Amino acid sequence: MTETISAPQALAPATGPTPQKLKRSIGVVGGTLLTLSCVTPASTLFVVVPDLFADLGTWTALTIAIGSLLCIGVAFCYSELGTLIPSAGGEYAMVSTLAGRLAGWLVFVLSLLVVMIVPPVIAMGTADYLAPIVHIPAPVAGGGVMLLATLAGLLDLRANAWITGIFLVLEVVAAALVAVLGFAHGERGADALVHGVAAGESGASSPVTAMMVVSGLAIALFITQGFSTAVYLSEELENPRRNVARTVLATLAISTAVILVPVIAITVGAPDLGALAEGDLSGMVTAWSNSAVGTFVSLCVALAIINAGIVMVIQNSRVLFASARDKAWPEPVNNALAKLGRFGSPWVATLVVGVPGAALCFVNLDTLYGVTGVSVTGMYLLVAVAALFARRGAHRQVAAWRMPLWPAVPIALIAVLAYILTQQETQYLLWTGGITAVATLYWALYLRPRQDSRWLVSVPEDEADEAVEAAKTAGAPAEVGAGTAAVPGIAVGEGAPA
Repeated sequence: MTETISAPQALAPATGPTPQKLKRSIGVVGGTLLTLSCVTPASTLFVVVPDLFADLGTWTALTIAIGSLLCIGVAFCYSELGTLIPSAGGEYAMVSTLAGRLAGWLVFVLSLLVVMIVPPVIAMGTADYLAPIVHIPAPVAGGGVMLLATLAGLLDLRANAWITGIFLVLEVVAAALVAVLGFAHGERGADALVHGVAAGESGASSPVTAMMVVSGLAIALFITQGFSTAVYLSEELENPRRNVARTVLATLAISTAVILVPVIAITVGAPDLGALAEGDLSGMVTAWSNSAVGTFVSLCVALAIINAGIVMVIQNSRVLFASARDKAWPEPVNNALAKLGRFGSPWVATLVVGVPGAALCFVNLDTLYGVTGVSVTGMYLLVAVAALFARRGAHRQVAAWRMPLWPAVPIALIAVLAYILTQQETQYLLWTGGITAVATLYWALYLRPRQDSRWLVSVPEDEADEAVEAAKTAGAPAEVGAGTAAVPGIAVGEGAPA
């Protein structure tokens, strides 16, 4: 069975106010600054990477490098699909359009897990790096960062690009200082990077196995996953057919360098394996230099975390805005989440993301790294599946950036990502699987019976014009409505499994 939404169905009259489009206001530079800030190399380096050092020791850099190589294939998929379907819905809009409505809904749920969990987890790391000046409990610091990020997210996107750009410079400076100091105080040679050892019990070293690296790849994928923000911003990027791919690929390259080089420096410069496992990077910087430099780096990292919070709230509010515009919820909820404020930002969706994020900082989040890693891996897997459908029918005629080595790249990604999922801890798979099962029930009981009026993924009107012309060229009829457009081949789930 296949499930296809025809143009008239996709353009069924809305029961509430006409959904609004986001305004195109940023170019490649602004988009790259915002996207890099979402990757937030410094806060990732100082908050997430220390956990990998504890488990993977001297093979942490190798694991991140392998994850970054996998992300090149993922970035190719995002670049092609993001230019083919430039929507604030990001992954779910791309997958719904190409691989079917149920697949798109599951991607949306996985992305929602990521966008709700990651900001408070990162924000709570602020407390450690404010310690040189003031001692604040981690939940309080994290909650404050989330509220500040929410207020900033209500502003105009162009203003946020400048704010995050300034913070980004500071965090890159901090990462560069760590790299310089680590290499200058090397305790071991480069050969340590290819011999996997970690701190064991009683100060002894223990070997790191290949299976441990495979298990760690889910977190490694999470470390550089922020490049996908360019796709979420595609509806606000000028000339998205060209600029989405440029932003995605440039961001991945820069963020990998900013993260990986300091990780290598820390690996060779750590006093011993015990210090590496402890992951006290501020302490290492102070030991390599002095307390003033250590304080400067800590404050830069604190700003980087705030920066990450701002960009993540911006990104995540766009996901909720797009889901409301595409009728994912009961009508009162859709109407509220689709409202735009005076600065052109979806203010209700921003509050829905930011305020619960502040509350989550007071919840025990010990297992959420694992859940996030599983969610990111599953999301990438479904995006790779959608990439296999990107050149069928009228999609073949639409002007879009096209990845090299198609379909080999998505096929290889599917195999590798599926294997990585099998190596994750059972409890993380069960948590993610349980949430996905509940979401599937919502789909079966509410969305599917109302397929004429719910979950209607569409391409913004100014981008759909090209799609309409392409469909006409391919001999398919097309209908365009106010605000959004849907055409055969562009409408949800064209010829794809339900």
